Amino acid sequence: MLSSGAFTGAEMVISMWKNILQATKERILQQRRMSVYSQAHGYEEELLKKKLQQFAGGSINLTKEDNGIAILTLNNPKIMNAFTGTMMLELQERVTELENWKDGKGLIIYGAGNTFCSGSDLNVVKAISNSQDGMNMCMFMQNTLTRLMRLPLITVALVQGKAIGGGAELTTACDYRLMTPGSEIRFVHKLMGLVPGWGGGARLVQIVGSRAALQLLTGATRVDPERALHLGLSEETLSSSDEAGALEEARTWLSQYTEGPASVIRAAKEMVAVGRELLLEAALRTEKDIFGTLWGGPANLQALARRSKHK
Repeated sequence: MLSSGAFTGAEMVISMWKNILQATKERILQQRRMSVYSQAHGYEEELLKKKLQQFAGGSINLTKEDNGIAILTLNNPKIMNAFTGTMMLELQERVTELENWKDGKGLIIYGAGNTFCSGSDLNVVKAISNSQDGMNMCMFMQNTLTRLMRLPLITVALVQGKAIGGGAELTTACDYRLMTPGSEIRFVHKLMGLVPGWGGGARLVQIVGSRAALQLLTGATRVDPERALHLGLSEETLSSSDEAGALEEARTWLSQYTEGPASVIRAAKEMVAVGRELLLEAALRTEKDIFGTLWGGPANLQALARRSKHK
């Protein structure tokens, strides 16, 4: 028969393990929210926010469903869902909300009015056309889209109509892209005397490789669904062209990867995100930490009880 001291010792070990596990989860969450830029890089976020606040219009709407799938809508159809200043601020707020959503497994981003996004509202671009403001906007959007990319959710850009300029860049911050018939992705930055500034150039290289990325950027090429499939820029061409039908198809497509416990889906995404961003040694250490949050957990124990691995 075990003494009360033995029980106390076991309880201490369990308590210590829980504390270590919680500290690991908090560290992973902090890494996920870490910004690419800070004041050390000359980044003046609060100053930029005040300027962006002056350019209102449109909205970024977020709906979280019971099945763990969230729908983020770019809602400014009068100007092809171009980002106004307040929409940039709202996107940052929605990403923060998703970072704090513990039950989430997937996210679909799409544009209202049957088109995806045409980039930045030209009124905003003209108003912050000086170099300092432009660099601050670049760093603001890179920070936001990097945090979007790091979310422990499987993310899908549902491309209807046009995804051009900054809209094309936004698609690259998602894990996958689905396109509808007649839609296109186009990096038109060259026509504006620019290159991508929201991180889309670097991410495009990761997705399609350097040769194809260079062609798309220097040619300002229209990429239709067929070519996007060939390049690996899109996963599938959906059959529906209407908004409701395409969104339902996207839900069905995403659901094949979000079946199962949220803890496992989220851990798998975190592991891939780390491997994508970090050097191998650091990625291996973080992979070990993420693995530790699942080993011996409820989903792991249930699977062991079912012995599902060998069926």
